[in-house]
Parts: sequence; structure tokens; C-alpha cells
Amino acid sequence: MKKITFAFLLFGLSCMSLSAQNKIDKLNMTYGEELPDDNQKIVKIIGESNDKIYALAIAGKEDYFLKIFESKTMKIISSNPIVIPKLEDKEVDFEEIYLLNENLYAIGSVYNRKEKMFNLVGVPVSDKGVLGEKSILLFNSVVEKKSEKGMFYFKLSPDEKNLLVMHTSLFSKEDAVQYEVKLLDNKLNVLFANAEKVKFDDSKKDYEFTISDFELNFQNDVFLVINESYRDSKKKEQIEKFQIHTFKQANAYKKEVVDINIKGKEIINCKMISTLKNTLKLVGFYSSVRENGKANKELKGVYNATIDFASSVTPKVIFNEFDYATKVKLLGERRAKNGKDVKPLYNITTLIERNDGGLIVLSELQLVYYGKSAGFGPLQFTPVTYIKNEIIVTSLNPDGSLDWGNVLPKEQVASITTMSLSLGAIGGNGSFTVGASLNIPLVDLGKGPEYLGAIPMYRDGKLNVIFNDNIKNKGITDIEKIKALGNYNNSVPSLFIFDDKGAITRKDPEEVVKNELVLRPGVYYRKNESEFILYSSRKKQDKLGRLILEQ
Repeated sequence: MKKITFAFLLFGLSCMSLSAQNKIDKLNMTYGEELPDDNQKIVKIIGESNDKIYALAIAGKEDYFLKIFESKTMKIISSNPIVIPKLEDKEVDFEEIYLLNENLYAIGSVYNRKEKMFNLVGVPVSDKGVLGEKSILLFNSVVEKKSEKGMFYFKLSPDEKNLLVMHTSLFSKEDAVQYEVKLLDNKLNVLFANAEKVKFDDSKKDYEFTISDFELNFQNDVFLVINESYRDSKKKEQIEKFQIHTFKQANAYKKEVVDINIKGKEIINCKMISTLKNTLKLVGFYSSVRENGKANKELKGVYNATIDFASSVTPKVIFNEFDYATKVKLLGERRAKNGKDVKPLYNITTLIERNDGGLIVLSELQLVYYGKSAGFGPLQFTPVTYIKNEIIVTSLNPDGSLDWGNVLPKEQVASITTMSLSLGAIGGNGSFTVGASLNIPLVDLGKGPEYLGAIPMYRDGKLNVIFNDNIKNKGITDIEKIKALGNYNNSVPSLFIFDDKGAITRKDPEEVVKNELVLRPGVYYRKNESEFILYSSRKKQDKLGRLILEQ
């Protein structure tokens, strides 16, 4: 069977215990006191509520802890292990932890081999960090077998009061994909649920079936987009079918379907964003198609389709080729002149709604290299290299047409060794992902990959992006002249500002402070458009802080 994929930070600081660590242009980074050296590395800042900051930390292999801090001083209050109660005498694997309208829940999963059922449970956590003794069953999804049990995916509502959860799995004997979505409130009550199997026909040429993304808007409406593509060898055409499954609260969550058919282009990926104007925007990369209908697989540009729920008109898909200047930065002048397309190494990481209803799309070059595993018996050690390089910035007008494009130059790499139990080969369809951006496992965070990437901020019509850079790149915006990050412990924060025409201004620290804290862009919490909670480090010295983007 063909490969089936699911491609789905002005706060006034007056406390004397906080001191300004750094300022770049209008960005202020202010930190609290040093955190205890307890070998627990923060891998997620969960949120802030009732003058407390909640964070998830990991120690050792897979020992997770809930850490609670005072909001003003950022001093630690408590640190408690996360041990989810057994379900039917079976150990529960920790999945995630969420703060829903001041209510904290740890979430875990467990597979029941006898019943061929993949279960998801939630456990309430007190404001002192103590887990409850009883769990709440959220999903009991029947699957075909363990190797195709699928995965659970999570998305917070814009107001962070509700949680949308989706489970997807493959039924290879039925040539079907099953998806199940549930919308949970802040008590983990089910507000909406839907499950169905979607049939596919992989006997067609170059067939691909993709559940690309799912979304939850400010009205608690739920959206899911399916992309089916194949090559009609007789007509010599590439056929792309989009189907958006819509479940609106105002319509009692009755399923509605929007179909979008495309010919002559291949859709590489698709991400969704719900806007404040009550529209749903689909955006992604596309490739050109040869005369025989076979797709070229390389990136030709960015497409956009807007679904206006106040209109019954079928959405028009706008295709925007990369402009010459952008291609020169990505490919070099010679290849750009020869009309070459961009390699399919870029994943959409951030979608930002512009003030005028347009979009800003950030797409980062992301790669993962797995080295040869070594070990004894089932215990295996695998070297893993994470690469996060330049970011393509594409700004689209409200109608989906290209406004401007540019490239943020950076070159970052981090290598770690991860330990895992080798349980034998798993079928090629046994692992699924939702969305196109690189998902770094929690067990790998705290070791280096979280220093990679960037933190985007949008305010007053300007895009600001901060990331860790090589000190030798100070003042350089030419992608051909930048040097790789190298040792992230010696990096400095660099700020790139894009104006409303896409022109870049680079801002670096006026002077490099010795032993300065290093940002961890992979671990932050966005409170609003101008305030972020940070986690930064210098070897064993860790601190929480706030990043403020001033007007």
C-alpha cells in the first residue's frame, strides 16, 4: 500500500528581585532569580494564572515534573513528579499537560492489546501540583492493531478555556482512515464529538491521502481538512481534492463539507488559521506539474484559499510563485536565473493574521538526521541531529495574493543522543503526524534542540523575529555571508524587524555580555502580542523571564 501520511510572548516590572538582562531595540528581556540546580529541565511553559506560572520539566529518561513559580519574582514554589494513575492495571504514558481556565490537567495514553483499544485519560492537578487519584476517560478508540494505533493531537482554543483533541489511525484492511475529534471544556466535559472512517483508493497513480490540519476558532467551531491527490495517467493530469469538514457550534455541530478541486498543481502541504473576521484560511506550498501530469515535488510558491462563512461561494485558490529575489536567497543567483524551484525542505511553523486581514507565513528549513543506533539488547542509543535554518517569510494580502516575500538568514544545528527501547520494526503506516512543522519529542528537549528556531512577534504592522545567532554574524543580513551557530552556549540574541513592505532591519546587542543567558526559543509562552514568558540558560544556570515588545 502506498504511503499514507497525516499532515496535520505593556507589562510593568517593578519588583526589585527582577533585573534587566538584555535590551535590543524595543525588546526587553527581564529575568528572575536563578533556579535551583535540580537536574530538571523545563520543556514547556504551560501558562500563567492566579499569580502563578506553571511549567513542565523533565529529568533523566522520562521522569516528568510539574513546577510552579511565583509570577512576580519567578521564584519556585513547588516541584512535583507527574505519575498518572494506572488504567485497568496498565501503566499510562504521559502525553501532555494543559491549563484550561485555571484548571490544570495531566493527560496520558495507554494501549489495551486485548481490546485493540487506544485510550486517553485526563487527571486533575491541584494548584499545589498534586495529581488526583482518579482519571477521567477521554477516548477509547478502537484500532486495527498496535502498530497502527495512531496518535493523539491537541489544540487549545484561542481563549485557552477549551481543548480540542483528535485521534487518527489507519485501517489498512479496509483502505480507510479513521479520525475522531472531541472538544473538551475546562472540566474535561465533552462539548462536541465526531468520529468517522474515510475511505481512500490507493490503486491510483501517485496516490496520497493526507489529513493535513485541524483547527478551533474563537466561536468553538471545529475544522478539519483532508487532501486527496493522485495522477490521472490517461488525461495526464494531477488531481488535488480538498475537503474541509466543518462543525459549527451555531449549527449544533452538524457536519458541513466544503469541496475544493484543483488541477495542474500539486499541493505539498496545508495549514489552517481561523481569523477574527470569521473566515478560515488555508495556506501551504505547491509544486508545478509536468506535461505527463507527474508532479515535480519541489516548491513553486505559496497558495491561499479563504472560506468566508457569510458567503456560499466556493473559495478561490490563489497561487503565488516565489519572486526572483527570494529565490536568489534560497537557491543562489545561477539556479534562480535557470528557473529552478525550491527544495521541499521547508515547513510552515507560524501563521499570523495581519491587521488588515492578510496573512504572514513563516516557513523554516527543518531537517532531522538519525545516526546508526548502538546498544545491547532492546536498549538502543541513537545519535540525532536537528537542523533549523533560514525562514521564508511570505506576506499575503487579504485576497490571498502576494504582498511581499523575504528570507530571514540563520543556520542552526544541535546534536544529541537519545535512548529508546527497540521493539522491532514497525510498519511504514504505523506512525502518523498532523501538520508539517518539525515536532521535537519532549524527551529530546532539555538537551539542546530547544535552543534552535525563533520567536516571532507581530505588533503595529511589523513582524519581529528573535533567535540565537553566532556572534560573528553581527550586522549581517546576507544569507551567503552568515556563519553557522555552532555552540549555542556561546550564541547571542539577534532581532530581525520586517516593516510593512518586507524590508529587513537587523538589531544586535550593543555589547556582548560575558556568560549571558541564552534563549530557548523552543520553550516559551505567549501571553499576548507583546508579552512572552521565557526560559533561558547558561550551562547549569537556568532562569525564567519575560520578554516585552514595547510600542
